[in-house]
Amino acid sequence: MMEKTTSEDPACSTEETASESAKVPTAEPPREVAVSESTGEEQVPKPQAPAPQAPAAPTTTKPARPSEDVPSAPLLLTLEDVSNSSVTVSWEPPESLGRLGLQGYVLELCREGASEWVPVSARPMMVTQQTVRNLALGDKLLLRVSAVSSAGAGPPAMLDQPVHIRENIEAPKIRVPRHLRQTYIRQVGETVNLQIPFQGKPKPQAIWTHNGHALDSQRVSVRTGDQDSILFIRSAQRSDSGRYELTVHVEGLEAKAAIDILVIEKPGPPSSIRLLDVWGCNAALQWTPPQDTGNTELLGYTVQKADKKTGQWFTVLERYHPTTCTISDLIIGNSYSFRVFSENLCGLSASATVTKELAHIQKADIAAKPKGFIERDFSEAPSFTQPLADHTSTPGYSTQLFCSVRASPKPKIIWMKNKMEIQGNPKYRALSEQGVCTLEIRKPSPFDSGVYTCKAINVLGEASVDCRLEVKGESLRMGEQE
Repeated sequence: MMEKTTSEDPACSTEETASESAKVPTAEPPREVAVSESTGEEQVPKPQAPAPQAPAAPTTTKPARPSEDVPSAPLLLTLEDVSNSSVTVSWEPPESLGRLGLQGYVLELCREGASEWVPVSARPMMVTQQTVRNLALGDKLLLRVSAVSSAGAGPPAMLDQPVHIRENIEAPKIRVPRHLRQTYIRQVGETVNLQIPFQGKPKPQAIWTHNGHALDSQRVSVRTGDQDSILFIRSAQRSDSGRYELTVHVEGLEAKAAIDILVIEKPGPPSSIRLLDVWGCNAALQWTPPQDTGNTELLGYTVQKADKKTGQWFTVLERYHPTTCTISDLIIGNSYSFRVFSENLCGLSASATVTKELAHIQKADIAAKPKGFIERDFSEAPSFTQPLADHTSTPGYSTQLFCSVRASPKPKIIWMKNKMEIQGNPKYRALSEQGVCTLEIRKPSPFDSGVYTCKAINVLGEASVDCRLEVKGESLRMGEQE
């Protein structure tokens, strides 16, 4: 059974090549002299006649050696592998080994443009696969192999095309870090430093774009190496928000990755606030949302009160979503101011909106009521002071719908989904406190998407508001797979 071996490039030593070429026969028809030279020291046959008898018959007149003495050409010479410094070929034994038997194979190479064939190994080798190493990048080589017997080398088998020694092409691939696979949030003034690893051969070319346009080199700097690309912004601004796309090119192949960046800052205060009503120990407030939310959603509002006597502010409500509220448990005889902050991921707004009027909590009148006193009628039909807002939710995470209603007497609250009542369904929990109506949907799925309606009814009338809830459908597909 034939063995496989690897060989170093013999072209690095001219002296060794010259000496070995004298030992290894070429692909030309063997002559009498070539037989003794090609066999090597271990294969030289014993002389059978005195030396003077050799020139008696000229080489040109000596009959040619029968073709049966040398092997035929090896079969199926195949290129197995090419790298940036080596080449591997294999072949099958020849059909005819010759009458004198097979001594081995000689693999030769010739660089494109040259005329000299250089043997890869010093002696014929009994192998059917060889690897030529230490080749120069960019070389184009012709390869041939001959079978050798003691009578000489048979005809060679040659590859049809030259072998080009070049660097292997590896398709580009981008590996986005886990923390960048969702929206990357930074605050105004912070640095943005994105390091995106990639791979590919030869060295890939990386190109960045911002929202489909070229980067602003005055604000954004990019440094690309062999294995990664770094995008750097020294001081982020809100205009730097958007989608950044990295494209990596290698020899006509490309890979893309997108990263969403959101640059946020603190929101502005509510646009306005006013004192709606004061009764007993209670005060009702109403305000409008801020014009600037800081480039992100609001987490709610913080409501504070301050007694005119002390001037100290105390927090009454935190992360409160509606824009109306009722402050209770105020002290009789005191006067109060109120202020409201907006809040997002960066924190509370730098300033607050303060009520212009004071809420005077009057002392109870101990004098007897005159007979002609007419009691004030607070009765009114239901009216929603804060409507429901359309909402998008993530499957599996509980969500809440908010609205606020004003009515006297206290109205009955009915929640409906797609105009069907959902009272008593354990998936929903409805709360109503001080006019604020809340519907909690526990672990929603895409089937919970639809139009939700809140209806308030009392003896004076009824009112309703609705909104649309959308639950993303990824969870549905996962559930179907399970």
